[in-house]
Amino acid sequence: MGDLIHSVLLYLESLGYWGIFLGLMLEVIPNELLLAYAGYLVSKGEISFIGAIICAVIGGTLAQIVLYWIGRYGGRPFLERYGKYLLISKHHIDVAESWFNRYGTGMIFTARFIPIVRHAISIPGGLARMPLGKFTLYTALALVPYSFLYVYLGMALKDNWEKIDEVAGPYIKPLIIAAIVLTLLYVAYQFFMKRRNRAS
Repeated sequence: MGDLIHSVLLYLESLGYWGIFLGLMLEVIPNELLLAYAGYLVSKGEISFIGAIICAVIGGTLAQIVLYWIGRYGGRPFLERYGKYLLISKHHIDVAESWFNRYGTGMIFTARFIPIVRHAISIPGGLARMPLGKFTLYTALALVPYSFLYVYLGMALKDNWEKIDEVAGPYIKPLIIAAIVLTLLYVAYQFFMKRRNRAS
C-alpha cells in the first residue's frame, strides 16, 4: 500500500467516525480500502460496527448526490470537459446514461454493484432530473450491503485487512450476479408494463 494512502488512513483514523464519513464522501482513496480499514478499527474496538456502517452509507450517499447535482446543474458539456478530474471517463458516462435511459430509475440501485457504472450512474440521474428523494433512497439502500460486506471482511481480517481485494473477490462475484439478475428482472418488469399500457 502506498505511503500516501497509508498517511491518509492514519489521519482519517484520528478523526474516528468523522474520518469514515469524510473519506467516503470525498473519495480520497478507494472506498473498498477505506471500508476494510474501518472494519479493522472495529476489530480494535475503536469504533462500533453499526457506527461504521452508518457513517459509510451517509458519506457514500452524499458523494453520489454531488455527482447527481453535477449532472443536473452542470450538464453534459461540463462533464465531458471536467469528468476526468472526477475519475469518470466519457465512456463511463455514455454507458451509464444508456443504461439509465433504457431501463429507468431502478438502475440507480442495481448499478451500484456493477464496477463499470457504479459511480457514473449518478450522473444520468441528475441529467434526467430524477427526483432527489428517490435518488437518495435508492443510493443509500444499495450502499448498505456494499458497506456491510467490506466492513465485516475488514473486521474479520484484522491486521491483514490490506488483503481485502483478494479476500473480497469470492463475495463480490455473487453480489454482481445478483445485481445483474435484479437488473434483468427490473428490465422485464418495465417491458411488461410498457406492453400492458400500450394494450390498454
